[in-house]
Amino acid sequence: QVQLVESGGGLVHPGGSLRLSCAASGSIFRIDAMGWYRQAPGKQRELVAAITSGGNTNYTDSVKGRFTISRDNAKNTVYLQMNSLKPEDTAVYYCNADFEMITGVRHYGYWGQGTQVTVSS
Repeated sequence: QVQLVESGGGLVHPGGSLRLSCAASGSIFRIDAMGWYRQAPGKQRELVAAITSGGNTNYTDSVKGRFTISRDNAKNTVYLQMNSLKPEDTAVYYCNADFEMITGVRHYGYWGQGTQVTVSS
C-alpha cells in the first residue's frame, strides 16, 4: 500500500506564500517523476509543476517565477513553494507520482488526496 500525503495548504492573503509538501510512504523502491496539479471549482485539473528524479523541472506559464518545485529523494517528498500568491491560484492542489515498488510493480500517475489552497483578502 502506497500513500501520497499532502500538507501545507490553507488560507493566505494575496501576495502571501505557502509551502506544500507531499510525502510518499509504503513499499517504494524508487520514485521517478513527481508533480503538483491543481483543480479550481468548475475547471479541469491542470499541471502546475513537475520534477524528474534528476531534478529537471517544468512549470505552467501562470506560475513561472512565483512557484518552485523541489524534492528530497531521501525522504520521498516533493515540495511546492508558492510565492506572490494570487486569488486565481485558489484550488485544490494534488500531488502526483510515478514510482516502482520493491516488488517491481510500477505505478504511473498515482494521486494524493489533495490540499486546499485559498487566496483571498
